[in-house]
Amino acid sequence: MAKLTKKAKTLAALDAEKLYGVDEAIKTIKELATAKFDETIEVALNLGVDPRHADQMVRGMVSLPAGTGKDMKVAVFARGDKAEAATAAGADKVGAEDLMEDMQAGNLDYDRVIATPDMMGVVGRLGKVLGPKGLMPNPKLGTVTMDVAEAVKAAKAGQVEFRVEKQGIIHSGIGKKSFSDADLRKNFDALVDAVIKSKPSGSKGKYVRRVAISSTMGPGLKINIADVAGA
Repeated sequence: MAKLTKKAKTLAALDAEKLYGVDEAIKTIKELATAKFDETIEVALNLGVDPRHADQMVRGMVSLPAGTGKDMKVAVFARGDKAEAATAAGADKVGAEDLMEDMQAGNLDYDRVIATPDMMGVVGRLGKVLGPKGLMPNPKLGTVTMDVAEAVKAAKAGQVEFRVEKQGIIHSGIGKKSFSDADLRKNFDALVDAVIKSKPSGSKGKYVRRVAISSTMGPGLKINIADVAGA
């Protein structure tokens, strides 16, 4: 019989029903993240909403205090001085019709797309391309703005979007295994706080129902809701 690896033994010993405190879960997940790359630490929040109804949609932006550990690629639709400001702020690609044509050709390797209001006529032609990828600029998310420089800087500094899926779950990365436990906790708290503040008017009963933490290649650990501030 083949010998179990150290990780396999640890996984076999895990209690699937145990509820972890947030700090304990972060520590344990990092210990189990043994892949040869810097695994992403992820959070899943199961919410008491049905996003098929407009008054139960949960979507927003949150700036993670310790960043994401990922180099965010940002594209900006702007002209003139706004285009220059976006470039100076660190945007990876800035343009107008030329950028639209580039995206229509399939070049969509971006994490965030930002646009000035006057460019939405051009961006609107990309609805079927950007929409399914969740990249369509939206004034409610701050991605349709005249202050493109600030929007680019926020994206590069660790601002992430969260959006509830059809099953009522939000998935979001909160950093990398290489982050300190304290930084991961700060990011966890920031994400949860933002989701709670985004509670829609149509949500009835318990809003945050279940929370779990996992790594890219690791198991998910259930969190004791009593240890989640504000839930």
